[in-house]
Amino acid sequence: MQLIVKLRPYLFIALAVGAVLPVVTAPMALGAGIVFGLLLGNPWKVQTSRWSRLLLQGAVMGLGFGVPIQNVIITGRDAFVYTAISIGLTMLLGLALGRLFGTASRTSTLISFGTAICGGSAIAAMAPVIRAEPEETGVALATVFTLNAVALLVFPPLGHLMGMGEGQFGLWSALAIHDTSSVVGAAAAFGSGALTIATTVKLTRMLWIMPVALGVALMTRSEGRVAFPYFILGFLAAAGLRSLLPQYLPLWQAGLAVAKQALVVTLFLIGSGLTREVLAKTGLRPLLQATLLWVVVSLASAAAIMAGLVS
Repeated sequence: MQLIVKLRPYLFIALAVGAVLPVVTAPMALGAGIVFGLLLGNPWKVQTSRWSRLLLQGAVMGLGFGVPIQNVIITGRDAFVYTAISIGLTMLLGLALGRLFGTASRTSTLISFGTAICGGSAIAAMAPVIRAEPEETGVALATVFTLNAVALLVFPPLGHLMGMGEGQFGLWSALAIHDTSSVVGAAAAFGSGALTIATTVKLTRMLWIMPVALGVALMTRSEGRVAFPYFILGFLAAAGLRSLLPQYLPLWQAGLAVAKQALVVTLFLIGSGLTREVLAKTGLRPLLQATLLWVVVSLASAAAIMAGLVS
């Protein structure tokens, strides 16, 4: 066992480098990361969190090379109304469930905001606004992260079981899965069409982080700063280049391929962060609140999509 502990950093590096290979898929990388994290523990927790966040942002920007800017505009415009409605309803339901389960107020707010918009990014943006303690932020992040890992594994087979098309699944994953990383990971496992829709709708959803957080800051008279997710601009710039310079399509396709494989590496890093310590930190009440909220949002959004109410 001591030998394995000594070799742990080298095994981690070998698996991360292996995720670069095109034969390694998103589910394979995620599964390897989760198994490694739970059995051996992540040797570089803080660094991995930072690397995965930066690599994810770069991958999302590169995914813009796979979709014309006209499609982004149309999809974003169509998603604006039901995105706003779903965010509002999710926030209200989340806060109500928080009271029902007796979750600490600020933790409940962070979980509700993270579920409504974009998981970890939304939680990180809201935490300084409501002056959340590091422990409260950590519990909310651990809870949402645990559900993200579950979503990556169960959403693609559930989508096939319900007979969803790629467009339907891309929309469902963008509305029902927390983090952008898990959204694009699940969509990539389902199909390229699902990935395009999921990425565009999820980024449209992320644009609500600033106005909602700023609204809360005004209501609570908080002086906390809200960071803008600038990588969304990179995604739009990549989509714009593809449309303005179609003669370089092979170059844009190469950029898209690199972005997709970078996403696979990101999923390994994210999976490796799901350690026993993270699971222990989650706590029962926040987990019950977050799980029930997620299940309700997932079922409601799937029903609306399959019924043709949202498209």
